[in-house]
Amino acid sequence: MIDFENVSKTYPNGTHALNNVSLHIDKGEFVFIVGASGAGKSTFLKLIMREEIPTSGEITINGNKLSKLKKRDVPYLRRHMGIVFQDFRLIDKMNVFDNVAFAMRAVGENSATVKKRVPYVLDLVGLKDKMKDKPSELSGGEQQRVSLARALVNNPEIIVADEPTGNIDPELSHEIIELLTQINSMGTTVLVVTHEHELVREFNQRVITIDKGRVVSDSAEELVDVSEGAFDDSDYAEEYGDSYSDIAPDSPEQVQAEEESRDISSHSGAHYAPDEEDEDGSEPPRYPDNVVIIPD
Repeated sequence: MIDFENVSKTYPNGTHALNNVSLHIDKGEFVFIVGASGAGKSTFLKLIMREEIPTSGEITINGNKLSKLKKRDVPYLRRHMGIVFQDFRLIDKMNVFDNVAFAMRAVGENSATVKKRVPYVLDLVGLKDKMKDKPSELSGGEQQRVSLARALVNNPEIIVADEPTGNIDPELSHEIIELLTQINSMGTTVLVVTHEHELVREFNQRVITIDKGRVVSDSAEELVDVSEGAFDDSDYAEEYGDSYSDIAPDSPEQVQAEEESRDISSHSGAHYAPDEEDEDGSEPPRYPDNVVIIPD
């Protein structure tokens, strides 16, 4: 389903985020992506969602080579993905039902289907009785479950969870991963980026470890220690020079620079991912990160 062939990514400021990564993820797999801050995990996800384009190499998803994908077809690619964010990204003014329904309405689903599907998915994540509540009335764990329901509601083939337990209490982390394993058991491919190695060890799933932009381990049985301070950056800095010492991959400075350069818009808690200019030079509409509006 997902293939990386000798994929490297270097940002314009010279930061080497990924270096010659090759891997294959089958349909229906559950995969943990682990690594220290700055290892390249976020870039890995951005490439899968085609928010970024590799500097070299090829990424193939469902038989589609992303390098050959036309700009107007990127929304179709993203329609098959559900995204779960660390910071939930719920719309404060909407209740739980409407936050989840928003993902369906954005792709043009009819009202009858929305009314039937949303309660079903909320029941799946244990929040059917919270449909009329606002996000501010929910706990952090409940908000993350709403985010998960929103990612699920369009029945995507792939769920991408970026640090889904990062903003919830430790005792709720197990609950979120358990929900993701249940979703995976129904045939959905699940990718989870996390720092929580204890959770990874608890759930017997495949683990891909990224360290300094490289895949250093790919095994369901072995977890390489890449916790903060567990490795020496000197060899990496020596290889790549000032570009690494100035700004580490996926560091806060890089994220801020990327956001400023993209002029990411937001409204009432909804975050929008940038798209490139279309072939005629016009600026296409911007899409919410976790849903895709299918063009006419």
